[in-house]
Amino acid sequence: MAQRNLASMSVDALLKLRDEIGVVLNRKAVELEGQLAKLSGDKSNGRAVKTKRGTSLKGRKVAAKYRSKKDPSLKWSGRGATPVWMREEMKGTKLKKENFLIK
Repeated sequence: MAQRNLASMSVDALLKLRDEIGVVLNRKAVELEGQLAKLSGDKSNGRAVKTKRGTSLKGRKVAAKYRSKKDPSLKWSGRGATPVWMREEMKGTKLKKENFLIK
């Protein structure tokens, strides 16, 4: 392949060269995806397959990690926003979340 002096090329020539490079790179990417699919035994013919996945923890119950000092029936797993009962008990005291841990 002939070397080109990019600094001496016109803007139109540079844009054309960029488009040609993009076409070659896309072609090469499709070829490599096909090879990868053959190696993995994928039946998608080299096309990317989208899968619909949520988090594996979504909707699962989790054991309580924190318990209220005043009312032992109030518990919190540690997920999401800090519950009101914990904020109220911590307000005006030197208690931290670690003080509410269930042993």
